Amino acid sequence: MTETTEQNRGTEGEAPVTRKTQVTKRGGGDAGTRGRTTIADGVVEKIAGMAARDVDGVHAMGSGLSRTFGAVRDRVPGGTKSVTRGVKAEVGEVQAALDLEIVVEYGVSIADVARYVRENVINAVERMTGLEVVEVNIAVSDVKLPEEEEEEPERRIQ
Repeated sequence: MTETTEQNRGTEGEAPVTRKTQVTKRGGGDAGTRGRTTIADGVVEKIAGMAARDVDGVHAMGSGLSRTFGAVRDRVPGGTKSVTRGVKAEVGEVQAALDLEIVVEYGVSIADVARYVRENVINAVERMTGLEVVEVNIAVSDVKLPEEEEEEPERRIQ
């Protein structure tokens, strides 16, 4: 509790009246610290997937099989592109660990691409969630050659 002092003006000819009132402060501490915030694994996976795709040299995310199924799912009316393809997150109360599976373009330095992906993912996840990223494991599952066609099913002519 805190005490405050108020001064009221008296009526004409009277002296001002001073009185003390007690103000009760509710809650305890800063409003931003009251309660708990939890972040789902899927949220971290989306952030990491977007950050990894932003790196030059990353052609796609996920294994060949998951990309094939994803391409089919993307073509279904109402289907959405999976941002989390190739990303797995384990999220605790204050830390997160991520596993990413990527396909790199032919000719790029895999070590450099992996380093840039790791840095971009860590920066994005930590900035957006406040979680500490303890590790980002990257598995390069394929290399996209220039002459390879996209792994999407062909459309049938009707």
